[in-house]
Amino acid sequence: MMIPLKDETPSRRVPALVIGVLLTNVGVFVYAYLLGDIGFHVFTARYGAIPFEIVYGVDAISPTPVPLYLTLLSSMFMHGGLVHLGGNMLYLWIFGNKVEDAMGHARFLFFYLVCGVIATLAHVFSDPASTIPMVGASGAIAGILGGYLAAFPNARILVLVFYFILRVPALIVLGGWFVIQLLNASNDTSDVAWYAHIAGFVVGYVLMRRWVNRMPVKRVYERWEY
Repeated sequence: MMIPLKDETPSRRVPALVIGVLLTNVGVFVYAYLLGDIGFHVFTARYGAIPFEIVYGVDAISPTPVPLYLTLLSSMFMHGGLVHLGGNMLYLWIFGNKVEDAMGHARFLFFYLVCGVIATLAHVFSDPASTIPMVGASGAIAGILGGYLAAFPNARILVLVFYFILRVPALIVLGGWFVIQLLNASNDTSDVAWYAHIAGFVVGYVLMRRWVNRMPVKRVYERWEY
């Protein structure tokens, strides 16, 4: 298993939105954790995206204090545990800051939210009868991974493989990650939202490629040829 540590693509601006999203995710998790075990589960049930509720427009397990469809957004800033949060924030920081740098702040925010919502909807329609709340930023972050691959396919990523730190092309790191999601989606029976990961990655890749193709040739070369 490869654990990314750092990418070697230079940044040109402070990733203000990535920092804001990261702090928001951490803040929401800390708030939910301080509610205690029961409070944590109630909070998750109220603000997580529950497929049955999204599809049929009715509360399934707990009254939702916001319109049901807003849970497509609120669920993106919630996590089920420290490992879940830590893994997502690691990927957000390593890859998100370069995607924000390439796209600009406003476009990055739109990109992040669109990838996250579409990823969540993919999970919803993969199991529309489920009453298990979906939480996590992984769908949106999968979009960032797809966008990074589209913009920086030749970048080198420092990864930890067992006890070794290696420089590996982004195509192998992120392409391998995507293949794992495909394999798990067809074979795994856990509660991981594999289809959200797949959809987020594809949407992120397509959106970034469309944007790259619309940019002037000189600007594309200056920004992405590393």
